[in-house]
Amino acid sequence: MPVISDPVRFNEEQLYVDLRGSLGLPLYLKCEGFNFAGSIKLKAATAMVDAAEREGRLRPGSVLVESSSGNLGVALSVIAASRGLRFLCVTDNRCNRSTIRLMEALGTRVHVIEEPAVHGGLLAARRSYVRSLCTSDDRYLWLDQYHNDNNWKAHYRTTAPAIAEHFPRLDVLFVGAGTTGTLMGCARWFWQWRRRVRIVAVDSVGSVSFGGAPGRRLIPGLGTSVPPPMLDTSYVDDVVHVEEAETVRACRDLASRGFLFGGSTGTVVSGAGQWLERHGRRGLTSVAIAPDLGERYLDTVYRPGWLPEAETRTGHGEVTALTRLAS
Repeated sequence: MPVISDPVRFNEEQLYVDLRGSLGLPLYLKCEGFNFAGSIKLKAATAMVDAAEREGRLRPGSVLVESSSGNLGVALSVIAASRGLRFLCVTDNRCNRSTIRLMEALGTRVHVIEEPAVHGGLLAARRSYVRSLCTSDDRYLWLDQYHNDNNWKAHYRTTAPAIAEHFPRLDVLFVGAGTTGTLMGCARWFWQWRRRVRIVAVDSVGSVSFGGAPGRRLIPGLGTSVPPPMLDTSYVDDVVHVEEAETVRACRDLASRGFLFGGSTGTVVSGAGQWLERHGRRGLTSVAIAPDLGERYLDTVYRPGWLPEAETRTGHGEVTALTRLAS
């Protein structure tokens, strides 16, 4: 049993869920939510703050500021509280209320953007607000997860090699696309060391990351209204877009088997199911990264009626990809 004094020192890296037993899906789910921040974002947050400290950009009196839809904000809140730093998280009105309360409990100031920018939506508005803060007061230090190479390098150093160690004969890796830090770190590592592994990005319908048309998105985490600067599509073999209704169904299917995961995880599982159905699953070793857990989504994804189009179930004329794979 580990004994720690710093919350960053604990992160469960070894846990996988075999979804054949619960969903009949030939997929191993790498669970990244078992740390004190509750998500994979603790890795990137730690790497970015450590780099800022090493490089002397984080000085006495500095106030960390970051734009986040939720999980990175919580991760930075944990780090700031443990190191005695001040942190301002700029989020928007899609952020789960429980996530905002969690950040505030950790001592973070939270600013919620209500109005989207004309071009780039709520994300562009968040980033614009952060820029204006930094221009007006040099105490603010923007870590800028969208351009910060330490975002993807964290996963190049940890997530990808950990997967390869457990699955030396891995065929397909499914990774959700938000800032694309996790995607790029893993894709670059496997391109360099295990080129035969197929990298499949999973994105939300309504996201513009891979050239899709912008649209309404209610679930925070994956997808973006501004093309992610970090993304290099030459490292990505395939892309799957998932409707939010399918995300909700996947989350609830998992919950009905006792696994309560977050919206990003539901999107990745649904996308993996769709891809495996199209490409065949016999003999493939497949892993998907589960970025988060589900407690922060109880008032949204798991609340009946929150997304009416997700309420249509098998037996009412609709069969999901997960149901087909399990049959």
